[in-house]
Amino acid sequence: MPISLRLTVPPPAQAPTRRRALDPRAGGNAVAVSPVVLQPARPLRGAAPGPSSVWWRRRGDAAVCCATAHVTAETMRWVSVGAAAMLMFAKGTTIHKSLLVPLVALQAPKDVISWTKGDYGQWTAFLGLLLRLLSLLPGELELPLSTMLFVSIAPYQFMNLRGTQDSVILSLAIAAYLAFQHFTGAGGVRKAFDRGAVVATLCIICITLIPLLFLL
Repeated sequence: MPISLRLTVPPPAQAPTRRRALDPRAGGNAVAVSPVVLQPARPLRGAAPGPSSVWWRRRGDAAVCCATAHVTAETMRWVSVGAAAMLMFAKGTTIHKSLLVPLVALQAPKDVISWTKGDYGQWTAFLGLLLRLLSLLPGELELPLSTMLFVSIAPYQFMNLRGTQDSVILSLAIAAYLAFQHFTGAGGVRKAFDRGAVVATLCIICITLIPLLFLL
């Protein structure tokens, strides 16, 4: 997203002059004047680049500064997984939250998948499953545990879909179905933004919008 900042450059100041003392031996009231040479000021460290920088260009009497913002696909995946994780714990929605498990497996960043399939992830899933068998695991943590187990035991044919257009279409279909369930259960779009359901609504919009952006 280009941003333009218009800065007015003042005209160059005239060099000041310095007067010399009158010579009593000189006749008349003449004053000898000599120019003063001004040294250019050194720019401060960390200051904005000057007009000679590649980010600046002249337009009439003003300098234009341009900047570009860029969001990577990996950052969008982090946002999508964060919204899905919040939706697992959010209240005020009637969706089938179990559908978030394959959605996270398809949209999770590479670092999350690598950690889950690594030693720390395997031990975390093992201890969580052990607590679940002993009925010591809180109900809110069952979906995160199911997600870790799903990623750990998923066949490579399914995991190879990650990063492809097929996975984006499948993720968009899951998100669209969850959005339909959410807005239908809330009784309309306006009621979906009530205080009790606004968090779930924003998460639903996020996980639906990001796969749609990947298709564009």
